[in-house]
Amino acid sequence: MKDQVYVIDSSGIIGGFLSGKSPNFTTSQVIMEIKDLKSKIFLQSALEEGRIIIKEPTQEDVNQVGKVIIESGDILRLSDVDKQVIALAITLKKDNRLPTVVTDDYSIQNVLKIMEIPFRSVLTRGIHDVVGWIKFCKGCKKIYPSDYSSTDCEICGSPISRKRKK
Repeated sequence: MKDQVYVIDSSGIIGGFLSGKSPNFTTSQVIMEIKDLKSKIFLQSALEEGRIIIKEPTQEDVNQVGKVIIESGDILRLSDVDKQVIALAITLKKDNRLPTVVTDDYSIQNVLKIMEIPFRSVLTRGIHDVVGWIKFCKGCKKIYPSDYSSTDCEICGSPISRKRKK
């Protein structure tokens, strides 16, 4: 039988989530994101008591997340820290664990839903449906791939924006 574990992102820590029954994991990059005093005290206490374990995902799992977020268009909205959190869930799953990611970030939740990894919110309602995103030019309406790096249209020079796929 697989062990239930939680992968906690910064919103989970800020929201005060900590499972007393199952192991809690996070990455060193999430630790670096915590800035407010109350959350820092909460986190430091949990680390000292061994209630949060710092673990890094494998590079292979980070790469897998990268491929999924390019396809979904979430690459536009996810930071490297967000990718690490998702990848850690994959790493733990490969270690024969049942990870649930604790996050209020809708883009992280969107990717987790695509990858069929359970998640829970702390302070928000959470998402129910998968959403895809596309990049487009506000001027000429040209559609760009989600990994298009410029902020301006190569045709007319107008700003590039994003919208939900229909």
